[in-house]
Amino acid sequence: MTSAPAPEPGPAVPYGTPDAPRIAVRGEAHLEVDPEIARIGITVTARGKDRRSALDDLTRRNAHVLDLVKSYGQAVEHLETGAFSIAPEPTRHGRGERVRAYHGAVRVTAELSDFTALGELTTRLADVELTRVDGPWWALRPGSPAHREARRQAVQEAVQRAREYAEALGTSLTALVEIADIGAENAQPWAPAPGGGMRAMRAYGGAAPQDEAAPLDLEPERQHVHAQLDARFTMAPPRL
Repeated sequence: MTSAPAPEPGPAVPYGTPDAPRIAVRGEAHLEVDPEIARIGITVTARGKDRRSALDDLTRRNAHVLDLVKSYGQAVEHLETGAFSIAPEPTRHGRGERVRAYHGAVRVTAELSDFTALGELTTRLADVELTRVDGPWWALRPGSPAHREARRQAVQEAVQRAREYAEALGTSLTALVEIADIGAENAQPWAPAPGGGMRAMRAYGGAAPQDEAAPLDLEPERQHVHAQLDARFTMAPPRL
């Protein structure tokens, strides 16, 4: 005689019981902190009557920009070239495949942690001929302690809120049942909001004057860090 198979465990009960009432709360934290890094976008351009002259000018200006950025040493945490292009500009009139000029562009991104150097570098880049500067875009590093602190405060708030509910019933918490980020069980791909909530500055380089311009005074934009979670506790049965 064979024994009956053991029943499969059923789904977790989404509510408490009279012997172990459940409290479900939400914990939130909002922090406002200084940014840790700033990114700028640099677009170097060139125009020539033939492909070779445009390419030579573009190569020279790009090398100058890279050397200028690298001269700031450890203030620059990251530097990369994003895109390169060179394209012909057809003549507006006439027949045939005639080319009026060639346009070239190189796009570079720099990430700095020294904001004093950022203002000086941005000003000097804006003095480079046919060079465009966009930014700065302020941000925190992915592993910033600010994110950890926000999560810690959100947990503390959830515990405090649950404890206040229990005390209002004349009882106390007994155990933590679950803690989860909002949407953790039904996560959706994250997409940044348009513009990223960051200010942008644009500067277009021209012929460099004899005297360098005074460095820009850039005021860092404060960053908002938000943490939110759901927490569930059980409490001792209250006497109602």
